[in-house]
Amino acid sequence: MSTPSAAATTREAAPLRLDPDVSLSRLAGGRTLLGGSPYRVLRLSAAGARLVDGWLGGQQVSGVPRQRRLAEQLISAGVVHPRYAAGPFTEADVTAVIPVRDRPEVRETLGRLTELAGAVVVDDGSAVPLPGAALRHPVSRGPAAARNSGWRLAKTELIAFLDSDVVPEPGWLDALLPHFADPRVAAVAPRVRSLPGAGALQRYEHERSPLDLGPLPAVVRPGSRVSYVPTAALVVRRSALCALGGFDETMRFGEDVDLVWRLAAREHLVRYEPAAQVWHSPRSRWSAWARQRFDYGTSAAPLALRHGTAAAPVRVSPWTLACWGAVAAGRPAAASATALITASLLPRRLRGTGVPAEDAVALALRGHWGAGRMFADAVTRSWWPVAVPALAASRHGRLLLAAAWARHLADWRAQRPELPLHQWLPARIADDLAYGAGVWWGALRHRTLAPLLPDAQEWPGRDGVRRA
Repeated sequence: MSTPSAAATTREAAPLRLDPDVSLSRLAGGRTLLGGSPYRVLRLSAAGARLVDGWLGGQQVSGVPRQRRLAEQLISAGVVHPRYAAGPFTEADVTAVIPVRDRPEVRETLGRLTELAGAVVVDDGSAVPLPGAALRHPVSRGPAAARNSGWRLAKTELIAFLDSDVVPEPGWLDALLPHFADPRVAAVAPRVRSLPGAGALQRYEHERSPLDLGPLPAVVRPGSRVSYVPTAALVVRRSALCALGGFDETMRFGEDVDLVWRLAAREHLVRYEPAAQVWHSPRSRWSAWARQRFDYGTSAAPLALRHGTAAAPVRVSPWTLACWGAVAAGRPAAASATALITASLLPRRLRGTGVPAEDAVALALRGHWGAGRMFADAVTRSWWPVAVPALAASRHGRLLLAAAWARHLADWRAQRPELPLHQWLPARIADDLAYGAGVWWGALRHRTLAPLLPDAQEWPGRDGVRRA
């Protein structure tokens, strides 16, 4: 296990280059950076702007402590992403932990892990005991307990959690392990794609699996573009697991999200690296698929009780909430006035940051408009048992519902999935309904409204501008 001094030496020596995030914009001669997730404004000195010019032009980040700290700030903000030429770990420093229950297909997964230090298979109460398992629970204790039992048997510093039906691509760790050159990084996740198939369910899952978090790299934290990563495939430092006590065994679902959010709360970095890929088997029947979505929804309540607004279905400013509240009430004039007035105030709040007034106004208006997608998701997903009947009772409400569901049509046109529209739309709506039903069931079971409440956060003022 690396000592602090060794980790610091590794950090200074590791060759590092930076790639811009797709959200990054540079203003004021490069001294003002906008981007990241959550979106933010960063203000640089003239010297810092020159450094960023060179880094984005392909220059390597030097080992000078002040320059390295600036690069680390930009990486943490999510406006750039690291690209390490090498790291301190190899496959020999990784142990795979695979929880299994009544899934003999684990043999295919094991066949792809021959270069690792080892693999710990934990039989979590299978009806027929699994031959070759390192440990067996006589009765099922759930995936959190199985993973905890597994990583505590491992001796390496890195633990690769894998589901039993995951098939890693050859060299899948090559893009993940270099990230551990940064001692702040506690976990890195690859992209988890659903195996393609000929059936409608397999084709839908290939496009809309909740385990597939897309093609863009990200820092993983609540409220960001990638707010969670699943333990279907996740590489974690053993030392970080020890510090947290591992997974919360009281959680049947969402224990992986809880682990990631606890790491983020302790200011560890969790990264999503889609350059690495693994493949996951989709559900074989629509009933099992709907049950999976429902089960995922039930995790929202315990996550909200543990992490507060991190699990909120909508995260917007109070002004944006007021705008869309006016739209829902059938008052478009009031909504437009609120949006325009608040947008006109943002340039004053960002004065001196290098953001031109017209850009600040456009930023505010885009924020108001973009929040409409979040509200559409919430209305037809987390809030649907109340929101859909309430809106369907009036003509204006039915128009809003149609607009909310039209986002599925827009997604179909943009993605062009291998699924006809008449199959895509019912599947997307059923996806929302199953998940939302799970959210409400979890809320009733835990006697809390926490996973249903929006998080109304104020826009950042000048004191919210970070100086790097």
